[in-house]
Amino acid sequence: MSDNTKQIYNYTVILEKESDGGYHAFCPALQGCHSQGDTFEETIVNITEAMELYLESLIADHQPIPKEDLIFKPLNILI
Repeated sequence: MSDNTKQIYNYTVILEKESDGGYHAFCPALQGCHSQGDTFEETIVNITEAMELYLESLIADHQPIPKEDLIFKPLNILI
């Protein structure tokens, strides 16, 4: 009997609007995990799929799952 228990992993994703249209997305905790899309919604679907594949690959290769270690601090710059 195999264990089909799934686990939820929570990560932050950064989305950037591209100057020529569309969006670019990446997950800082998953080095090299990037995607893109023509719309915001498509980009979310694409980066989610990319992250799932990335994590599944790590699990299959018995590699550690990265933990997110981000600190967000808004800065006010007076010029």
